[in-house]
Amino acid sequence: MLALLVGRSHEVISGLTLRDERGASTSHARTSVRFRPLDGAAIDRYVERGEWRGRAGAYAIQESGAALVTGIEGDFFNVVGLPVALLVEMLSARRRPVSG
Repeated sequence: MLALLVGRSHEVISGLTLRDERGASTSHARTSVRFRPLDGAAIDRYVERGEWRGRAGAYAIQESGAALVTGIEGDFFNVVGLPVALLVEMLSARRRPVSG
């Protein structure tokens, strides 16, 4: 998996649905992650750490996997697992009174 990501960009897309007595709203967040070029030895060293286990993309950007990445565009927390910016936006929209 990591060999497919190195030297390239990929997108992390997370969906989020909020539901209350007024109904449900669904949206998604998209974050672009750019990986640095890595050789096989560097990938092996990361894999040996074991933090890739249980990770959808085989890396943990919030841990030593940050060293694999040259940059991101979008919500860092979306890559970690919860699109916080989107959640705050959706919760704020839910607080507004429903007109009608």
